[in-house]
Amino acid sequence: MISFEAPSYGIMLAVTVFVLVLLALLLAKAVVARQLRRLAGVGRLQFLGYAEQIINATRLPFILGVSVLAGVSQLTLTPFQNRVLQYAWIVILVTQVALWANRVVTVALQHAVERNRESNPAGATHLMLLGMVGRIVIWSIALLVTLDNLGFNISTLMASLGIGGVAVALATQNILGDLFSSISIALDKPFVIGDFIIVDDYMGTVEYVGMKTTRIRSLGGEQIVFSNSELLKTRIRNYKRMQERRVLFEFGISYDTPTEQVEAIPGIVREAVGRQGNLTRFDRAHFRNYGDSALYFEVVYYMLDPDYNKYMDVQQAINLDLLRTFRSMNISFAHPIRKVHIASASGSVAASNNEARTGVS
Repeated sequence: MISFEAPSYGIMLAVTVFVLVLLALLLAKAVVARQLRRLAGVGRLQFLGYAEQIINATRLPFILGVSVLAGVSQLTLTPFQNRVLQYAWIVILVTQVALWANRVVTVALQHAVERNRESNPAGATHLMLLGMVGRIVIWSIALLVTLDNLGFNISTLMASLGIGGVAVALATQNILGDLFSSISIALDKPFVIGDFIIVDDYMGTVEYVGMKTTRIRSLGGEQIVFSNSELLKTRIRNYKRMQERRVLFEFGISYDTPTEQVEAIPGIVREAVGRQGNLTRFDRAHFRNYGDSALYFEVVYYMLDPDYNKYMDVQQAINLDLLRTFRSMNISFAHPIRKVHIASASGSVAASNNEARTGVS
């Protein structure tokens, strides 16, 4: 509490120092950030853009706190008030240093992830885990330094935390489960950033693997968030790691097709698949069974490139090739045919009359 015995000029001096320090810090932050931004736009000095982001981590509460403490320091204070003021300086400075260190980790992580996202997705996932661990270490150190400077016995505190840690672990077991699951994802790598995965009925591209959740971007554009522990309990299909795609399709031809042409169709299909170059490997083509209105064939081939768009392009080319060949040979694709027989009204009446006569006699 401020001593009211201080002369009026002491209070005026405190207010003046507060205003001057506040203006000086705000001006310094704005000028330094602007200069760094300008220099970052020059050729090889782009790295200064990251320094600008770190400067922007200087929060307004920190500037206000420093200004207030600088002003209060000009007043005549009691020993207790001086001790409180000293503790306030420690808390605010350590917190701001931790914020700067946290921003350094964030900026470095963003730069490294962007650089490795395409060339080394697994490395990008590991970097995100390291960033998470780095933030935990930074804030743990900040907390310990603050407590130590406030006069707490850190050794005793750490010992007591060992006992209380059991209760905390039980209370936060779900959070710890997600944390250990994220570590498992980073080490075991069932998927990495950029992989296309299917989880139950959900599918999308992995965008982020965090401490508690994993986020994927679905084909519809929305972001789907999974709990890490629940994610590892279910079956995950990773299409990014597909080396080749097995393709099965079928078609039916008309029952009017001559036997010789039916026998030639498997060879025609083999040639159509083979004309796709080194993208496909033919497996088989068989006359499978007799349908209600068609002779059905089943075809299996392998796409040697896992890309889905390329698979659809190849399947389209095969379909068009078969369509052209079958039309040139007058082979018709089958379609369901339904025949309806309708008896004439006069015939029905006649039948009824005959039945009636038979009954009378």
